[in-house]
Amino acid sequence: MTHQINEEIRDKEVRLISASGEQLGIMSSAEALNRAAEADLDLVKISPNAVPPVCKLMDYGKFKFEQAKREKEAKKNQHVVEIKEVRMSPSIDVGDFNVKLRNAQKFLSEGNRVKVTVRFRGREMAHTDIGRRLLLDFAQQCAEVATMDKDPKLEGRHMSMFLSAKASK
Repeated sequence: MTHQINEEIRDKEVRLISASGEQLGIMSSAEALNRAAEADLDLVKISPNAVPPVCKLMDYGKFKFEQAKREKEAKKNQHVVEIKEVRMSPSIDVGDFNVKLRNAQKFLSEGNRVKVTVRFRGREMAHTDIGRRLLLDFAQQCAEVATMDKDPKLEGRHMSMFLSAKASK
């Protein structure tokens, strides 16, 4: 949002607020501009839709700097949730399964969602129940850190499910 400052303010009357936040009353914009010049501050329109518009005496450069600093701080504290994928085949061995499980738990602890996929090749399509059991077992092993968003679902030659991290206390 851009503010109107100093000479850009064309209203006949404005409600003026001092730099310390106290009401100085309703006056012409020329008089408000004079007061701003006396105090060596800028006249900034902060509420253009009010009747009459509300203007405040402030150091506009400092105000913009602090606003940018606050936005930067807010941006730093937010976390974008990504979807990480773990792929397996129905004939996966215990050791490999445990490695995939540890990776998924690491992704979940970082706050990301995990898509677990089992890929069926050739005759494996006749035994999709093995893949379903594998996915349900995977979800059960992750149960203390994650919840299952979607049940295992077969889409073409891939069966997949989604896990998301449980809300931390």
